[in-house]
Amino acid sequence: MDACAPDGVGTADWSELAAELMSARRTVLPFRLGEPGPDAAQLQAILSAAASAPDHRCLLPWRFITVPADQREALAEVFVQALLERDPEAGPHDIAKAREKGFRSPFLALLVVDDTKGDAEIGLAERLISAGCAAQNMLLMATALGYGSALTAGQSVRSAALHRFFGLRESEQAVCFLSIGTALSHGKTVVRPAVADYVSTLNPVGPG
Repeated sequence: MDACAPDGVGTADWSELAAELMSARRTVLPFRLGEPGPDAAQLQAILSAAASAPDHRCLLPWRFITVPADQREALAEVFVQALLERDPEAGPHDIAKAREKGFRSPFLALLVVDDTKGDAEIGLAERLISAGCAAQNMLLMATALGYGSALTAGQSVRSAALHRFFGLRESEQAVCFLSIGTALSHGKTVVRPAVADYVSTLNPVGPG
């Protein structure tokens, strides 16, 4: 038995549980997520999962900003401002759709990455990978607790209005929103790629 595993859980069991959990995770878009959302204890478990992400030199170059219920209306107006930044002539229908995004999913948080925090030798790519791992850990924990979840971005995350609203520093960039809630419905099933689609073996070519 694996010395690090709880009583009664061996290495094979861990691998089977991990494979089942990862296979079960799927994106449930925010408009398909409703109440109930995670309770306080479940939310703590979800947020704590992010801390296990790999983080070169422990810089903690990412953070999550949660959006409580009493800030959803203000966020909805920010989505409208972001739309008008890129399309000043947006019509009532598009404005209504932008505003509605602020109220989707019981739990909502913005993932932010700092391009300069702590160590100039750790590039943005590494920081983003760490942030992605943190987000994936949270998605997996949400899945384990029975919730649907999604990462969504869109053009609004690059808007000046959103950066002001969340108080981001000049060195920070908004990466995406993380949404969690009860899956009210599911979209079409997405076929996952085969290993051969994304893995190759190095075959060095000598000087010509």
